Amino acid sequence: MVSHVVCIPYPAQGHINPMLKLAKLLNFKGGFHVTFVNTEFNHKRLLKARGPNSLNGLPSFRFETIPDGLPESDVDATQDIPSLCESTRKTCLPHFKNLLSKLNNAIDTPPVTCIVSDGAMTFTLDAAQELGIPEVLFWTTSACGFMCYMQHHQLIEKGLIPLKGL
Repeated sequence: MVSHVVCIPYPAQGHINPMLKLAKLLNFKGGFHVTFVNTEFNHKRLLKARGPNSLNGLPSFRFETIPDGLPESDVDATQDIPSLCESTRKTCLPHFKNLLSKLNNAIDTPPVTCIVSDGAMTFTLDAAQELGIPEVLFWTTSACGFMCYMQHHQLIEKGLIPLKGL
């Protein structure tokens, strides 16, 4: 049986790109069937940037979408991050569960055996638990960002942050 992983990044470029690289590695090197989940907004932007046929190709790698819960926008710009965070947290769970159900009932794909989710997309944990699907959280932060997170407490203790006099 072929393993089927669903990869879902937080809907921002710095999260989508590393998740897409991981998804490609899982597909090409690991032999996984991969479903990569974008928000409808970002999927439209991806198609606009790369062309309408750019996502066609391998039958074992497919793209799917879910709504992000924000009003539709034709603006080709980054969405408001605080609104996007709140909206994904509050509205994406039922859409994601419906997508997983659709994938599990599809005749042209194997059932979902694992979810790889961006650490910021915590609603996926509820879906995975409810449906009994194993999940791995993937933190897409850079090495520099990771070091900042790791040293944040020490920087506060030493009085270096928050910055003063700016």
